[in-house]
Amino acid sequence: MSKAITLHEMTKSYGDFKAVDRFSLEVERGTVFGLLGPNGAGKTTLIKMLTTLMRPTSGEALVEGFSILSAGKEVRRVIGVVPQENNLDRYLTARENLSLHGRLHGMRPAVYNPRIDELLEMTGLASRQHDFPDTFSGGMQRRLVVARALVHEPRVLFLDEPTTGLDPQSRRALWEHIRGLRRSMTVFLTTHYMDEADALCDRIMIMDHGKSLADGSAGELKEAFSRAHVYEVELRGDGDRYQRLFAALPFVRSVERVGGSFRLTLAGEDSLKPLMDSLAGAEIRKICLKEPSLEDVFIALTGEKVRE
Repeated sequence: MSKAITLHEMTKSYGDFKAVDRFSLEVERGTVFGLLGPNGAGKTTLIKMLTTLMRPTSGEALVEGFSILSAGKEVRRVIGVVPQENNLDRYLTARENLSLHGRLHGMRPAVYNPRIDELLEMTGLASRQHDFPDTFSGGMQRRLVVARALVHEPRVLFLDEPTTGLDPQSRRALWEHIRGLRRSMTVFLTTHYMDEADALCDRIMIMDHGKSLADGSAGELKEAFSRAHVYEVELRGDGDRYQRLFAALPFVRSVERVGGSFRLTLAGEDSLKPLMDSLAGAEIRKICLKEPSLEDVFIALTGEKVRE
């Protein structure tokens, strides 16, 4: 399988601050690649460079074989972009927004009109095509932005935090559309939602402070970081008191309250004994080792929860 995207030691600096620091990766054609990290990790900066909106300080990248430095026009011809913000034209109807995009890409009406019909049906917006975006819900607006990015049939689709601000139902509806795209193109997705990366991506790279920390499939990452030592603990008594206790223990990296239980990420295998010592006298209903989630993997790598 050939490469849709190749990056070699890409760096973006602002003075002494490196938003992206010697970043390298390869993305296989026809896959959904997820770049996972907190806000401020460098994900949007990386996408802006890959989509020719920003030049790197150093390094190089190829998108479908075209250099972002010397062949920007060709790169823009083969990519679609869904930015974080809904940058729709509020004075154009849904269909007019898509038609304008087709014309900007040099498409003739005889070509883009059937394509728009198909996309409006795919995104469930056909019945609202003559309405203005301001009358749409947030989820409908995001679906329209995705449809617009697909009008010219790009080979690579960049989605920057596509579901931020959406309710759970709208998020999952958009996931279904994204899943269907992998049949015809490469999808490069950034997100700070762990469940989103887990549900959508063939391969995930975890990024923070401009650098790659780990990559692989969701299953591979969880397997590699099974040493994250995540325990579920259920106790009888004052839950708030136990939460304060766990938060104060230096070997507990994170505490999450799930119903009547606690999900604890410990620093290592040798942390279990001091944990049990700290619970001397407590009535323990259950304590068991849990399979790590992507959130647990992230905590194991960074020592902190994902920053919203």
